[in-house]
Amino acid sequence: MSGEWTWPVRLHEIDRGPVTAKLEPDAEQRARIAKTLDLRALPALTADVTVTPWLDGAEIRGRFRGRVEQICSLSLEPFEQDVSGEIEVKVVPADSPNAAPDDGEEVELAPDAPDPPDVLAGDTLDLAAYLVEHLSLAIDPFPRKPGASFDYVPPTVEESPFAVLRKLKDPKG
Repeated sequence: MSGEWTWPVRLHEIDRGPVTAKLEPDAEQRARIAKTLDLRALPALTADVTVTPWLDGAEIRGRFRGRVEQICSLSLEPFEQDVSGEIEVKVVPADSPNAAPDDGEEVELAPDAPDPPDVLAGDTLDLAAYLVEHLSLAIDPFPRKPGASFDYVPPTVEESPFAVLRKLKDPKG
């Protein structure tokens, strides 16, 4: 299979009701995702996603589970760990009155406020892209293998040249 892994849903498909999908990339697709996310491997990834109408766009909700293989940031040894998370995104078409204005000015966001809706380039949203985005946010950027520890030993204090000369002059002291 060439190209990226996609799972397109057109906005008009949800006019008739929610669209549910079970996303489960095959081994080749997981290998490409792993390379994109700079992982050693991605042995497993699944998601259950529902797309429902929201204003003039859509709301994407779901959960994902996966297993990633990373390199420990302390020991540099490979190890696997489970990841999971939730997907919750709202999208609107580019011409939507509900889209955030793109006037080039800085936008202030409140940390506790809901995210503004994503603006689609066309009338199709890609569930696979949202899954990979949320997977990337769930991955530990500084992975630590269970049991790995950082045993720092401070360097010994070097003696000054004068202290060395003093010892040569007076070996007892």
